[in-house]
Amino acid sequence: ASVIGSTDSSSSSSATEPFREMERLPYKSEGYNFWKWRNHNIHYVEQGEGFPIVLIHGFGASAFHWRYNIPELAKKYKVYAVDLLGFGWSDKALIEYDAMIWRDQVVDFVKEVVKEPTILVGNSLGGFTALISAADLPEQVIGVALLNSAGQFGSASRETANSEENILQKFLLNPLKEVFQRVVLGFLFWQAKQPARIKSVLKSVYVDSSNVDDYLVKSITRPAEDPNAGEVYYRLMTRFMSNQTKYTLDSVLTRLSCPLLLLWGDLDPWVGPKKANQIKAFYPNTSLVNLQAGHCPHDEVPELVNGALVNWLSTLQLQPAATQTL
Repeated sequence: ASVIGSTDSSSSSSATEPFREMERLPYKSEGYNFWKWRNHNIHYVEQGEGFPIVLIHGFGASAFHWRYNIPELAKKYKVYAVDLLGFGWSDKALIEYDAMIWRDQVVDFVKEVVKEPTILVGNSLGGFTALISAADLPEQVIGVALLNSAGQFGSASRETANSEENILQKFLLNPLKEVFQRVVLGFLFWQAKQPARIKSVLKSVYVDSSNVDDYLVKSITRPAEDPNAGEVYYRLMTRFMSNQTKYTLDSVLTRLSCPLLLLWGDLDPWVGPKKANQIKAFYPNTSLVNLQAGHCPHDEVPELVNGALVNWLSTLQLQPAATQTL
């Protein structure tokens, strides 16, 4: 598919009106649809007709985090929202978690479920997953939108530090540390399941916390009750979180070939606007929309995110499925 992207546009928006009357995805404790992948059940939501868009949630979230985006986008597009393995309503698989696991999952989801050219949209961890998936699907992903994406730019000093882990630390100190880690992380996982704690964390990254409600908290606490959820939490916190620097934004962006949209909550205490500016400087085929929001702008200012996303999509040549060739 040929693509026309706005290569150097930048705009700014701010949230002024609440969105309490917006249509919301109905919460279903049993979930929506399930797809079998590598013998694991993967949960996803599918709504609407038209050109497909795949929404990918962030760390600890689920497809329900796109509750205010799915109904609106589904008016014009075929919208999928997928739960990454280990999160949400997808299986809590006892595997070694790595960014490449979620890349493989999204790549196969696009090939086996979507089955046609698509747009990937991701928040936080889901943003980095969208990027590395798009880099491996140049013919099928024709645009990527990132909302306060995870991932870091590489540096020589970090690579040197990682390569200098000594034998004493690797074979003696780390195994001893594991017992202590399990005790501490076991307590943290128990605490992380408490609604009051979840609300506190969410309010720290939502500038306007009026949308931190029971629906949102329930969509996070319900998966934590799954068998193996505690062990998956331990593996994510000790393996994946400590190895994030292995894959860098620059290495992925170098392989990307499609237009990129950044929908950035500039008031995010975790991932500020500096990273968005770095990405735009590194990858010229980027459009940047700055939002007065925190780490999850799609749920905090969904009306602005939906509008900006639809506007950007209108600049791409999104052909009807029947005329597309892979």
